[in-house]
Amino acid sequence: MSSPLERLKDVTAEPADAKEFERLTTAAITRLRDARNTQLALESRFDLAYHGAHAYCLAALRYRGFRSRNRYIVFQALPHTLGVGPEVWRVLAKCHELRNRSEYEGELNIDERLLTDLLSACDVLSRKLAALAPLP
Repeated sequence: MSSPLERLKDVTAEPADAKEFERLTTAAITRLRDARNTQLALESRFDLAYHGAHAYCLAALRYRGFRSRNRYIVFQALPHTLGVGPEVWRVLAKCHELRNRSEYEGELNIDERLLTDLLSACDVLSRKLAALAPLP
């Protein structure tokens, strides 16, 4: 029987790569550190946090030996890649929706609460990734 990840339409199997995993997690850490800088505009902090979250989620998918052809899939796959529940992936899905509105329609309506929730979700992702066994 195939895994839930194999059944996703927009993923392909590809061996995990420890260096790529490290680059993605390092990029996430850097962006998230900057996203916590209250001297930056709220919109900039959101953008940094969203891209940090995406890097963490992509790292988790790559760790499991898959690559996504669709940006949203990395969030959708979280229950299978890191075992996180809806309290995390729903926040990330909402942020993805807002990111798309910003990118494609020029509309970005965020507030401090959403940014706080996004950063909290990233903290969960960070802990889950840190608990994974090292890749060879």
